[in-house]
Amino acid sequence: MPSEWRETTLGEVVNLKRGFDLPAKQRTKGGVPIVSSSGVSDYHCEAKVKAPGVVTGRYGTIGQVFFCEQDFWPLNTTLFVEDFKGNDPKFIFYFLKTVDFFAYSDKAAVPGVNRNHLHTARVQIPDEKTQTEIAQTLGVLDDKIALLHETNATLEAIAQALFKSWFVDFDPVRAKAEGRDPEGVTPEVADQFPSEFEDSELGGIPKGWRTTSVYDLAEYVNGAAYKAFAPNTESRGLPIIKIAELKAGVTSQTAYSDKEMPEKYRIQAGDILFSWSGNPETSIDTFVWPHSAGWLNQHIFRVIVNDAQERVFVLQVLRHLRPVFSGIARNKQTTGLGHVTIADMKRLLVAMPDRAVLGQFVDLVAPIQRRVFENEQQALNLTELRDTLLPRLMSGKFRIPEIQEAIEEATA
Repeated sequence: MPSEWRETTLGEVVNLKRGFDLPAKQRTKGGVPIVSSSGVSDYHCEAKVKAPGVVTGRYGTIGQVFFCEQDFWPLNTTLFVEDFKGNDPKFIFYFLKTVDFFAYSDKAAVPGVNRNHLHTARVQIPDEKTQTEIAQTLGVLDDKIALLHETNATLEAIAQALFKSWFVDFDPVRAKAEGRDPEGVTPEVADQFPSEFEDSELGGIPKGWRTTSVYDLAEYVNGAAYKAFAPNTESRGLPIIKIAELKAGVTSQTAYSDKEMPEKYRIQAGDILFSWSGNPETSIDTFVWPHSAGWLNQHIFRVIVNDAQERVFVLQVLRHLRPVFSGIARNKQTTGLGHVTIADMKRLLVAMPDRAVLGQFVDLVAPIQRRVFENEQQALNLTELRDTLLPRLMSGKFRIPEIQEAIEEATA
């Protein structure tokens, strides 16, 4: 242990306190985040704790740690830092990430930790100057990761806006039909659009285009049943990709399989995945898998487009229809889970452009989708670097000057 570090108990470093009850019926719409053991879960009009704050799970979901930059309401399923005792709040956020909360769980069916038990944990803590240096260094990585995600949100919004304008609202065709020049496109692109509509099952669509079902746009390969993989927890083989992995990536909770399975269940980075079963609000969605190979679990389709040129179009179709898919699943919801079936996908129709317009769309949106994927890959690499450095910095094994160059190169 470096000389500037001291050994003590967690209770001497911070004082943890249980959060507060706030039933849904007592909540009033506002801008104050309500923090549960899984993170921000809702908003309210009143705060209980001043920022900056640090929150972790007390009951149900434990092990995750959240930093609050604005005043907040920690729920009773959480513990929050009531007193930082002069320590750097951002450092404490990273420091608590290295605490093995499961070692202090009471082993009940639902995981839970007792703050008094946690306060007795033996820890090593550096002086305030070192705390600030560590927090700032890790913060640089987190800021870069957040920036990449914000950039992707903007890029995806641009792609969706263009898709809606061309293939849902038919803006260029409508403009030409009304004798106006289409907005936002070059004359060369505008020339590819017809100037008339014709009747179809969807109503009026651009002349020369056709309707097609979502089902006919691609082949949808459902994943295998979880038990069929003979899952193991020793990281043997490939990770099994469930909806949890689609949202959070491969984690320490992910099961693996080294069983020989049909190749149709193997997914690769860049594959389009559509989760068709689960919570209608949070699980029904379309993803581009950014990680390395894995096995596809049931309740998720691997979407294999019929024509490589149509991949850009199909991805935007599925993302545009997310509210529709959620509505379908909500109407079939039982015990909290809803489903989108093949029959539903056969009923859902979209307007399919001719090859000329499709080609123009691909030329504009394919670079956006590539940039989004590259950003996601970079964010994953930075996350891996941060998670590698975190325990070593917190134990004093790495010093800031030793890793500064690597940080600068990674975030350049």
